[in-house]
Amino acid sequence: MKYNQNTLNKLEKILEEAGYVVRYERGSFQSGYCILEEKKVVVLNKFLNVEGRINTLIDLIPSLNVTYELLTVDSQKMYDGVMTKVSSEK
Repeated sequence: MKYNQNTLNKLEKILEEAGYVVRYERGSFQSGYCILEEKKVVVLNKFLNVEGRINTLIDLIPSLNVTYELLTVDSQKMYDGVMTKVSSEK
């Protein structure tokens, strides 16, 4: 997986299609992100660079409630790639 803006956009699109709002804010996040489950809002540390944002989203996506069938074909491929990457690291 390449660490560029296009990859970041694809990861953000997975969240958007799953009904989450992605926001970049200032704050003291221990893990680089905060999840507001009830409102389906994901807040990422705005000071992370592109690589940091991608890594954070890769760590975050498997823990979210994503309905696979609601994703577009491109997002499903990216989601499968994220899940494969995460499962191979365990």
